[in-house]
Amino acid sequence: MRDSRSAHAGKRVPGARGTTATRGPRRTERAEQAGAAATRPRTGRTGRVAAPPRSRPHPAVARLRRAWDRPLTAYYLVAGSAVLLTALGLVMVFSSSQIQALRQGLPPTFYLRRQVTAAAAGAALGLLAARMPVKAHRWLAHPLLGGSILLLALVQVPGLGRTVNGNTNWLVLGGPFVLQPSEFAKAAFILWGADLLARKQQHKLLGRWKHLLVPLVPGALLLLGLIMLGGDMGTAVVLGAVLFGLLWLAGAPPRLFGVALTAAGLLATVLIMTAPHRMSRFACLGASDPGPDDQCWQVVHGLYALSTGGLFGNGIGASIEKWGQLPEPHTDFIFAVTGEELGLVGTLPVLALFAALFAGGLRIAGRRNDPFVRLAAGGIVTWLAVQSFINLGGVLGLVPIAGVPLPLFSYGGSSLIAALYAVGLLLAAAHDEPAVRTALADRRRRLRSILPRRRGRR
Repeated sequence: MRDSRSAHAGKRVPGARGTTATRGPRRTERAEQAGAAATRPRTGRTGRVAAPPRSRPHPAVARLRRAWDRPLTAYYLVAGSAVLLTALGLVMVFSSSQIQALRQGLPPTFYLRRQVTAAAAGAALGLLAARMPVKAHRWLAHPLLGGSILLLALVQVPGLGRTVNGNTNWLVLGGPFVLQPSEFAKAAFILWGADLLARKQQHKLLGRWKHLLVPLVPGALLLLGLIMLGGDMGTAVVLGAVLFGLLWLAGAPPRLFGVALTAAGLLATVLIMTAPHRMSRFACLGASDPGPDDQCWQVVHGLYALSTGGLFGNGIGASIEKWGQLPEPHTDFIFAVTGEELGLVGTLPVLALFAALFAGGLRIAGRRNDPFVRLAAGGIVTWLAVQSFINLGGVLGLVPIAGVPLPLFSYGGSSLIAALYAVGLLLAAAHDEPAVRTALADRRRRLRSILPRRRGRR
């Protein structure tokens, strides 16, 4: 009996599960084959390796991408952020300038009224610029540049130019009307440079250094020289950044930027070393104490204003630093007063609005194949972004104080008008796209069809 059982032990019994001796090796072999087939790349009938399946993005991410790709997204981002920044800037100009006006024997609404007047003029100019076709802006490039050069030259004429805080950059037009030509020179240079480079690109001349640099660089040096005659190094830095931005968008080789940045750095070092007040500004980087002779007074009290604001701020009009401790609270350091009165909750939306403005401008530049539109939009974004960084960096003590206003936000009629014109130019560039024109026309038709129904119900 034992021999018969041992003889039949290795045989397969029908209907029964396999034993370890017979089924185990087969199961192991089949498992290894299945694993190898799973790890082996799939091939189609042609023998090519099939691409791995793409993972679907999250529904929220997909909706954001679809919204970002819509034709009117960039248009509304630029228009909405510019309007909100201007409106909030008017509120903060009134709050930060009341004490300044009273100390000068002026009505508390003096600076507000002038800023509102500039905002109205800038809004009218911006709307006109947005309605104008792109070809009209190109036609105005040379007249605007010539007019800016003439006005910058008139600033240096005794009796016409006005000196404020050591800088002679204002042109007296008579009575209370004062103009700062350097602000309009930025927009004029962008239009002229974009038109010049676009024409050369159409003729395929930008591959030669001579056509890439001449006459763009000499024209920029002429404007920089006139601006530096007035002592405004902050505006000169912004204009230099715009020049580099236009060259980058035009496809200049990287070695050109290395040479140019080296030359610009050496020139800036000479200008800084020969001016004691500029050297003192570099000494205040990261300062936490006013230092000897209170040379870092502005930087330190700007940080005091931001730190005392906390999370929710002290409330509109409740700033302490604007009572004489913080110089220029409505121009260079208006962001510090905003942080003190509105806190982190109030300053973060301001930064988000600037980010939306720059993102919308870059989107407009990226969607167009027209070289002039791409260069002009990119130049405007470079201008506004670099100027914002210099102003905010000076308030935070990260860069030297350059005396440039925060675009669309700080007090300054010329700066506000020029910035609103630049926004109008961005909207004109966006409106020139056929998809945007079609979408806007559809919106107008929908509004016209909805309004009569609501009036009839009333």
